[in-house]
Amino acid sequence: MRNLFLFLSILFTVQFSNAQGLPSEYQKAKSALLAKDYWEAMNGFKQVTDADKYGNLANYAAFHLAEAALGANQPAQAISALQPVYGKNWNKSDEAKYLLATAYFRNNQNLEALKVIKAIKKEEILQKSYNLTFEYLSKATASFLVANLSEFKANEGYAAAMAAVLQKQTIMSASEIEALNQVRSSTPKKNVVRDEVLDLVLILPFTGSSSASVSGISYTDFMFELFQGIEIGIAQLKSEGYKVNLSTFDSKRDLNHLTNLLNDPVIAKADVIIGPIYPEETDIVSAFAEKEQIPFIHPLSNLGERFEQFKYSYLFRPSVASLASGIISNLKSQKWGNRIAVGYSSSSRDEKLGLLLQAELEKSGFQLVKIQKVDSRNAATFLQGLGVSRGNNPSVDQVVLLSDDPAVAQSVFSLMESISTSVPLLVMDSWLAFNFANYEMLEFPNFYFISNNTPKFDTEAMSQFRDQFYKKYYAYPGMNSILGLELVYWLGSNSKSTFDYNFRRSLDQNSFQQGKLTWGFNFQNSNNNSYTPVFKMEAGELIPLK
Repeated sequence: MRNLFLFLSILFTVQFSNAQGLPSEYQKAKSALLAKDYWEAMNGFKQVTDADKYGNLANYAAFHLAEAALGANQPAQAISALQPVYGKNWNKSDEAKYLLATAYFRNNQNLEALKVIKAIKKEEILQKSYNLTFEYLSKATASFLVANLSEFKANEGYAAAMAAVLQKQTIMSASEIEALNQVRSSTPKKNVVRDEVLDLVLILPFTGSSSASVSGISYTDFMFELFQGIEIGIAQLKSEGYKVNLSTFDSKRDLNHLTNLLNDPVIAKADVIIGPIYPEETDIVSAFAEKEQIPFIHPLSNLGERFEQFKYSYLFRPSVASLASGIISNLKSQKWGNRIAVGYSSSSRDEKLGLLLQAELEKSGFQLVKIQKVDSRNAATFLQGLGVSRGNNPSVDQVVLLSDDPAVAQSVFSLMESISTSVPLLVMDSWLAFNFANYEMLEFPNFYFISNNTPKFDTEAMSQFRDQFYKKYYAYPGMNSILGLELVYWLGSNSKSTFDYNFRRSLDQNSFQQGKLTWGFNFQNSNNNSYTPVFKMEAGELIPLK
């Protein structure tokens, strides 16, 4: 920076070398400045800053006075010298603005410096100002940079400084992620050299308070089941000619440990990150994924509203909003009537879904007769209170029950067996796996199943998976294992060299993708599976409602 100032000083000296009658004070001050005797130079230039007396020379004197003041580490005096000439139109006005911006930055007046830079016109000086901005603002706080992005986003140095500051953080707030994405969307992407290997990173809390080592994990643990399905899915991809690599990490349900894990270069170079599971962990990994622009997939959850503003965070299953949309769309198509009741369990998903349905059903023209939290003790009485009982005339045309609890399902199914009612009852597809329920034996086929990545049970692909799973683990796969394999299949199907391995672009190409073990997906313009049909059972087969 000082080399630039010296260059400008020499330039101005040459310009005035042939001028007649230069004040001796000015000449002595110039010599002092070149000799880096800054205080002597300041005292000399101050005597030549009267515009009425010295005309245009006063502008140059003010410039050099500011230059000397910065050399003496007196930015406030540099500001005082340049403020009177800031608005003047003279041939070195942009150079003076650059110097004034420098003084403001040195005096910790960042906003004032940025406003001055906005007024610079010369491209060469403007580019130097961008470099100057980055030099000072790369030490600024994230809150300052995010708050002022809209005003100064045209300053390339500001955008680069903000990105540098945010990327040093392990965790970013929603507003910080939004700001970073805004900068990235307006900045041309650098060419990234990619190989042909799909590098998957799996982060799961295999161990924690209940298990000190991986060897202590039960085979029936839902995370281990998920891992088993993923492992077989990887093997199937490789057998089909895919080049795929899986690196597995244990988050240990320890946020400090997880934060340190994210410094591992293997994770930073991943093409996709799967997991972890719990909200406090997923928030950390989601922020990391946004910063590094790596797709992050939550494999099991339906709670995705906190990811909606993120570009790289996905739910493999439908979000609560997608579930609600699918339920209402299917109810409308069947025209069973407008009267409806909703029961929901105490789980986070079911509570959020129940309350969302309460608002959306009424908007869609339905009459919500009753909405209530249900459990195994009151589920049957909830239905009986609606007139869903032997010999009564129901007060509703359909009922939605939101619960994955087998105890709730058993209570409801026992009631349905005993009363023989035709009132449609919409339940989660998890009820299909409960071995106490034989839906074909009911007098009226009034159970309907809400899809949450519903498996296709009687297919050749499912039969092969079950055999392969049994040979490897000496057990049959549960739902989490099915989801694990299906997740890997979905990732492989959407990691295409034809789209330069752009995951988002591949997802947007199709409104529907056929699944391998499930009924399929729709991630077009969505960060979750928005394909949410409702099924009926007919002759032992699931059939989507039309």
